[in-house]
Amino acid sequence: MSHVLYLRLMAVDREQVLRSAAALLSRKGAATMDEVARAAGISRATLHRHFAGRDALVRALEALGIAECEAALEAARTDEGPAAGAVRRLVGELQSAAGLLSFLYSENQLFEGEEQNAGWARLDARLTELFRRGQESGEFRIDLTPAWLTEALYGLLASGAWAVAEGRVARNDFTRMIVELLLGGALRRE
Repeated sequence: MSHVLYLRLMAVDREQVLRSAAALLSRKGAATMDEVARAAGISRATLHRHFAGRDALVRALEALGIAECEAALEAARTDEGPAAGAVRRLVGELQSAAGLLSFLYSENQLFEGEEQNAGWARLDARLTELFRRGQESGEFRIDLTPAWLTEALYGLLASGAWAVAEGRVARNDFTRMIVELLLGGALRRE
């Protein structure tokens, strides 16, 4: 087998392991590395060849989550049209990543100290700008800061993902429920 083909196979396997880990940890945040390996259909030794431990796995999931959020921001075209419409599109685009985001949201060590991934700051800046644009256009209330609206969106995404995973909310209602609650509180009323 050529070195390039071997590296491609390793990348595909690593991606599959990350996806399996994300699916499991989204449902069971305290899952052990043994459980992650079983969910991915690999041995614990293989899992450790990809990720030296839980922290390395969580950091890789963080990078995946940030990449998925950045892709959702692009797909939602958040700089186009009314801000409220952009929020609706964004929540719809984020639905597939919401479970992973709910897990990451609960991993406090990702948001503390000097090792914080710069991707979170990029995401925060883009979301904050979306809410600021909505305030400047007169769509959103100005007594709620763009930073608070950004945090509220993260919290609602995490809560919505947990509710769907627990079967308390239908998957098809995810986007509508989050958008209606967030915008219901954020829209400016005359």
